[in-house]
Amino acid sequence: MASPINVNAAAAAPGAGDDTNYRSALTLLASLFFMWGFITVINNTLLPHLKSVFDLNYTQTTLIESVWFIAYFFASIPSAKLIERIGYQKSLVTGLLIMAAGALGMTLAASIPSYGVTLFMLFVIASGITLLQVAANPYVAVVGKAETASSRLNLVQAFNSLGTMLAPLFGAYLILGRSKGGTAQAGAVLTEAERLADAQSVILPYVLVAAVLVVLAIVIARFPLPAMGSSTSRVAKAERKQHSLWKHRNLVFGIPAIFIYLIAEIGVANLFVNFVSSPTVAGLTHEQAGRYLTFLWGGMMIGRFAGSFVMQKVSAERVLAVFSVLAFIVMMITVFASGPVAMWSLILVGLFHSIMFPTIFTLGIKGLGALTEEGSGLLIMAIAGGALVVVQGWLADTYGLQTSFLLTAVCELYILFYAVWGSKATNALPDQKPVG
Repeated sequence: MASPINVNAAAAAPGAGDDTNYRSALTLLASLFFMWGFITVINNTLLPHLKSVFDLNYTQTTLIESVWFIAYFFASIPSAKLIERIGYQKSLVTGLLIMAAGALGMTLAASIPSYGVTLFMLFVIASGITLLQVAANPYVAVVGKAETASSRLNLVQAFNSLGTMLAPLFGAYLILGRSKGGTAQAGAVLTEAERLADAQSVILPYVLVAAVLVVLAIVIARFPLPAMGSSTSRVAKAERKQHSLWKHRNLVFGIPAIFIYLIAEIGVANLFVNFVSSPTVAGLTHEQAGRYLTFLWGGMMIGRFAGSFVMQKVSAERVLAVFSVLAFIVMMITVFASGPVAMWSLILVGLFHSIMFPTIFTLGIKGLGALTEEGSGLLIMAIAGGALVVVQGWLADTYGLQTSFLLTAVCELYILFYAVWGSKATNALPDQKPVG
């Protein structure tokens, strides 16, 4: 099992319990949430671009995103071990540098160009993001009052959504807007020379991304983050042996909830540009559709800011239940409507997806006590559910792109089940908090 970070050991560092120190740390962590959201969503404009460059079908296109999320499965436990070995702050720096190396590798993939090298470099970038995720999510959830954990993680995740909102504009302008395939009408056939030129259009964007990541790594390396010491790790480890993760209903059903939610979120985001470009929906170019993707992620940002406020008054379970019902309704409209109605209903699901990941995560670790670290690691590994977006790609190839969104609607029903029953904590243990 993964043990991402011993947040209970903060007493090892003088001043680690100081509220000001933690607020400063959370502010800096918000920049990490922003960057990994930004880079992840660049894929949404990259996928239709690569589909054109390599002449891929939907299954092959969504396989690119599957490789991205498979990294969460393989890199989660090694990330936890690395954090244990070299410490929290150095691990954040390492994760950023891994991401920067992958971004530079994307320029190599574009120069060749190579579908295989592209898959590998995206795996490298995602592995770096996994290292950041394994540390940052449980840290934000645990540092503070347990009853406001969902509110706090939704607030920080809102900055992740800010990154996801801005990324489509960046990708639409610097990738799709500078390529023949991105500005042509749907169904246009490119020559070999045009495909080669289009492939090389991703070089500049990824050079810029790599530069920002290196700068951020330097800033974090020099920032006085509260040290996550190890003075209590042996005590916590001994206490963990007395309990079982599998007696906690909220975690047992929370792991598949994260897994299934990622199928829904990533399926919508990755196929959005192709769906909106369809003549029966909006008939836009990929560049124009990429700009509308900003509204999808903007809705997620607004929903998380609003959710952070609402969950200070209303239980997280109730908010999650309402949002899952609304998400199911708009997905059914997407499947059976056409024209602008279908486009805007798909955009609207971003608002209702907004609070799902951070809320499921905090409900999943609620009452785990000394098992919080292991439970957090398993929930982060469940992000690998995004890899099953390839199933929706297969459905799109077999039954049609619009019909494939029925899979998303089914996913919303499981989230509703989790909110109503699966999230109820059983065998709750005392909440773990940093000692200061």
